[in-house]
Amino acid sequence: MKRIALISAVFVAAMGARGERPRSLNEVTVTARRPLSGIGAQITRLDSLALKDNAALSMADILAFNSSLFVKNHGRATLSTVSIRGTSAAHTRVSWNGLRLNSPMSGMTDFSAIPAFFMDRAEVSHGATSVALGSGGLGGSVSLSSAPETETGFHAQYSQGIGSFRAFDEFAKLSYATASWQLKTRVAFSSSPNRYPFTNHDKKVNIYDSDFNIIGQYHPRERNRSGAYADLHLMQEAYFTSTSGARIQLAAWYSNLRRHLPMLTTDYGSESEFLNLNRERTLRATASLVVPKHNRQLKARLGYEYALRRYDYRRDVAAGMSVSMARSRSRQHTISASIEADFFVRQNLMLNAALTADENMVLASDLLTHGGFDRSRLELAAALTARWQPVSPVGLGVTLRQELAGSRLTPFTPALFADWLIHKPSNLTLKASAARNHRIPSLNDLYFLPGGNPNLKDEKGVNYDVGAACALPLSQHINMSATLSWFENYVNNWILWLPTPRGYFSPKNVKKVHSYGIEAKADMLWRPTDDWLLDLSGSLSWTPSINRGEPVSEADRSIGRQLPYQPRVSASIIGRLSWRRWAFTYKWNHYSRRYTMSTDSQSLTGYLPPYFMSNVSLENTLRLKPVELNLKFAVNNLFNEDYISVLSHPMPGINFQFFVTITY
Repeated sequence: MKRIALISAVFVAAMGARGERPRSLNEVTVTARRPLSGIGAQITRLDSLALKDNAALSMADILAFNSSLFVKNHGRATLSTVSIRGTSAAHTRVSWNGLRLNSPMSGMTDFSAIPAFFMDRAEVSHGATSVALGSGGLGGSVSLSSAPETETGFHAQYSQGIGSFRAFDEFAKLSYATASWQLKTRVAFSSSPNRYPFTNHDKKVNIYDSDFNIIGQYHPRERNRSGAYADLHLMQEAYFTSTSGARIQLAAWYSNLRRHLPMLTTDYGSESEFLNLNRERTLRATASLVVPKHNRQLKARLGYEYALRRYDYRRDVAAGMSVSMARSRSRQHTISASIEADFFVRQNLMLNAALTADENMVLASDLLTHGGFDRSRLELAAALTARWQPVSPVGLGVTLRQELAGSRLTPFTPALFADWLIHKPSNLTLKASAARNHRIPSLNDLYFLPGGNPNLKDEKGVNYDVGAACALPLSQHINMSATLSWFENYVNNWILWLPTPRGYFSPKNVKKVHSYGIEAKADMLWRPTDDWLLDLSGSLSWTPSINRGEPVSEADRSIGRQLPYQPRVSASIIGRLSWRRWAFTYKWNHYSRRYTMSTDSQSLTGYLPPYFMSNVSLENTLRLKPVELNLKFAVNNLFNEDYISVLSHPMPGINFQFFVTITY
């Protein structure tokens, strides 16, 4: 219903822009059978309006305002990671067109390096739902994908953004499509010196009287130092559909990132005496084939990723003397393949069988210490899924997964799903799921020199959740949908890097973590007249994430405490009010207090205060045949919130952006 109303609103706006009087349409009734693949699934899907908000946004920005996930930023255009249901960033499985994006070295994904304009579909699978996609997502998974254009012919789009701190964002897209094939090219480039001002609460400046007595103090205003960046992304796609319905998709994504890591707020050195530079070149490519039949569907996929990462850290130790402290280099090759088949035994019974293989080859070294590793690991997986509706309102599902990592057989991971449509007019559905999951240690955990621990055990998790979802029209002009779920998540053998007597850190399986809580999401669409449209959506997550493990020493006070950098409460709201060709958007999100130490310390450096973030934008679309012109003005951090997401990494205050988008 929401999609139908949105399409109607776009149609009305287009007719009004052409100078024609809007006309009422007759009511259309659409009926469909519930898809078997969605039985018991807890999924948050991001719509195209969110993904195509503006050319400056990364997937980290999109997820922060359109979901209840916790997005941890190390500063503007720097590392941004996502945590689901109180787990760590390495416990979030991320894929693009089926190719896994988690680094085989660290296990994490940098969402700030994924431009939202390059993604056509995005969804978050919570808890046990991620097991059907693969292992490793102890909290859940994020699936991103490319998709063909919906219209044939030639289309072109160019977007130019200019913002505060001399930020420039550009995006271009060219596509040509016929009934059977399509080519699409996308390019994005972002750059900025990134020298935004902030109040440094980690420093104090004394105020002296004429006798040099201290009569007061204040926190100085400074600028973000050594934070310049320049990011280039290029994506080429090709699609072909045969007369028999077989579909071929080819996609290649190249990125070249050059980012200076900002100086800490506690650093008293000069920017000219400091170099902290990270450079990364990545090439990802996927090819997929889908062959549908009347009662089955075959899918095959090949993927490849090459990544070259270079990190240099240098400081001046004396006048005219510069010393390199780190020069790390890494090369990664990943080859991925999968084959999958869907069988519809009957209209109410579907079977899915999948085989996947991933080969990771990594060469990591430090040119100064000559430490590093040269390792490869083959991961094989087999999965069988059954979805069944014994009676129309009830759905049952089971997934059985077994994997082989190197020469080690990983734990067996089953998942169970169920749902029950208890009230058809409101689509009120009860859902439940339970699953075992696991995550194998990353290559850094096993082989990093010095400190890698090849004897680490797999991290093991058990997920339970139960919830309800509904979608109903409240009236002729108002539609609503909502979901509410309770979850329990237990993780054993949590890997933690700890100091050793030899002066370096080493990972160990020390933690047992219990996270639990509530996730809620609601959407409302109100169209009082043909010219007006109000779209509201909000999400809320309450997630205690408690360390239940054994103390690692007599001084360990972390047992029974909230995990560091995990907020108990995260929330977001987005409201979009449209009138003819105008649209006003308000975005708000909130993270509660986050502790920086495992002891829930209340000291000045022991926690980060909660913050509320507000962004607004106003846009207008002009139809000037044969082009469409969109003008957009955005204000970020509307109330000039003074906040940080990671200790000693300040975030920018109020800032502005202006975008011009031309679509042919």
